[in-house]
Amino acid sequence: MFWELPRNRVHLDDLCYLAILNITPDSFSDGGIFFDTDSALNHVRELLAQGAKIIDIGAESTKPGSHPLEPNKECVRIAPVISGIRKEHPGCLLSIDTRHSETARLALYLGADIINDVTGFQDPEMLELVLNSKCALIAMRIRMINGHIWMPDYSDSSPKDADGAIKELEIVRDRLLNAGIQPERILLDPGFGFGTTYLEDQALWNALSEMPTLLNWPVERFCIGISRKRFVTRYFGLSDNSLLDIKTAELNKRAANIGYRVFRTHSIPR
Repeated sequence: MFWELPRNRVHLDDLCYLAILNITPDSFSDGGIFFDTDSALNHVRELLAQGAKIIDIGAESTKPGSHPLEPNKECVRIAPVISGIRKEHPGCLLSIDTRHSETARLALYLGADIINDVTGFQDPEMLELVLNSKCALIAMRIRMINGHIWMPDYSDSSPKDADGAIKELEIVRDRLLNAGIQPERILLDPGFGFGTTYLEDQALWNALSEMPTLLNWPVERFCIGISRKRFVTRYFGLSDNSLLDIKTAELNKRAANIGYRVFRTHSIPR
């Protein structure tokens, strides 16, 4: 099994870590520490040395309560970082985490290989952009209200199952396939925490073993993104955030034992 990228294929026989690089002043996990270009590039060196296969660059925070970032400001943030990585690590695979077609277009021009869209390519302009390019895609399930990411009360104790979230992911899958995008280019992201309560995330996690069959989608072509999220904190009852990376790695290992291969994470496990 492989994932088709413009310059090569990522073989998914082994684990593939998509290392998160937040160049935002207000990230929920590492807000501001990699905001300037030099700090970002130093962190990229560390991530690659730790074994990251792909660097996933995000300039807009999606934490609960965050404000949308205008595409022109997003472009100003990402341009020097992508250019710096391309100059220093020409063979490095780069993903741009954006929901704006203007930002995605610039990133592809500067040498990005992957568009990671948390809105599942709902924007027709974004869909047209990837259809007419050779980039790889990560498409996430999400719930939005009036253009804003909906973040319900995570402490809601109403019983939930995973049916709604899985159906939403099916809609994302069909949107891309019906547009004519080859499945080998696509990874699907279940979207833990994006419009879901804790009990719904828990049900979604428990459904991981069934999800490839329910969606008729290879287990290797999913991207699991739970790193440092409140799901991990609540799942383990953590009171100390210093354990988040360890517990994230523990859950990712459980998913890997099912067959999942691609993990979006802040820290690469030793």
